[in-house]
Amino acid sequence: MSEQRIESAVHRIEAALARIAECADTMRPAPPSVSGLVVSHENLREAASATLKELDELLERLEE
Repeated sequence: MSEQRIESAVHRIEAALARIAECADTMRPAPPSVSGLVVSHENLREAASATLKELDELLERLEE
């Protein structure tokens, strides 16, 4: 794996982390109800899962 490809992958990962941080900073507080907390938790879990999938795919491509 070339150094340039690794550097490019790191930049993409950093950009993804910046997007995650921006979303976390701009999210409204969850409603105090339990059902609202469950919905917020599921949304965050899905977003994190999608981001991890993107990172896994990126790393797989780099290993090719």
